[in-house]
Amino acid sequence: MENEIVLSVKGLSKQYKKGVYASQDVTFDIKKGEIFALIGPNGAGKTTTIRMIATLLTPTEGDALVGGHSVTEEPDKVRKCLTYLPDEAGAYKNMTGRKYLQFMADIYADNKSQAAEFVKRAEEICALGDRLDDKAESYSRGMIRKLLLARTIMPHPVVAILDEPTSGLDIINALEIRRMIRTLAADGMSFLLSSHNMLEIEYVSDRVGIIANGHLLETGAPKELLEKYGAQNLEEVFERVVKNNEVL
Repeated sequence: MENEIVLSVKGLSKQYKKGVYASQDVTFDIKKGEIFALIGPNGAGKTTTIRMIATLLTPTEGDALVGGHSVTEEPDKVRKCLTYLPDEAGAYKNMTGRKYLQFMADIYADNKSQAAEFVKRAEEICALGDRLDDKAESYSRGMIRKLLLARTIMPHPVVAILDEPTSGLDIINALEIRRMIRTLAADGMSFLLSSHNMLEIEYVSDRVGIIANGHLLETGAPKELLEKYGAQNLEEVFERVVKNNEVL
């Protein structure tokens, strides 16, 4: 359905002690087939917000609906609708790439037939060919990241959450990952990305949210934000948004 909202975040907040918020009153939506990115410096509240949406942290206030299910009231149903690839994720290095995908497919799938379908999809996505029969310990960082992205995508989630998806990759591997994300979005998958690499996000995202000190300060398409703030790139937009916002 065109313009279908698959993720609706409403006033999401995480307070660790009285008056101290890691994330406060964050509100945004993601549509089907859309790539939405949270951008900001380390400690801005990106990861806290993502972990609440992924049901790894319990919100202090607010809620998020993933595929119509509440993260506070229906976390088990939410987990069936989304997948999450953290920045620090790794594969089991003593497994071959193919065995790793099969292992993860067995966790995601409801039956053996579905698991086989997931593995086939993952093999096509990562495009590692015969290297899937080698142990992951022999893989480059780029190959590991492709394998992990394929693992995240293979159950065809309503929303795929990717934290720093190309962190530490060389230019060629980073471009391949970005193109992979764009292709999957064109097929209807929705993405929530987190990154402090604003130039990368400008390239890959349909819309961005600028977050700092736990507050979501601005949202919009990259081109719209560049025009609105008379900026050359998203880094300049971020600087101007932060300076213009009294909350900071």
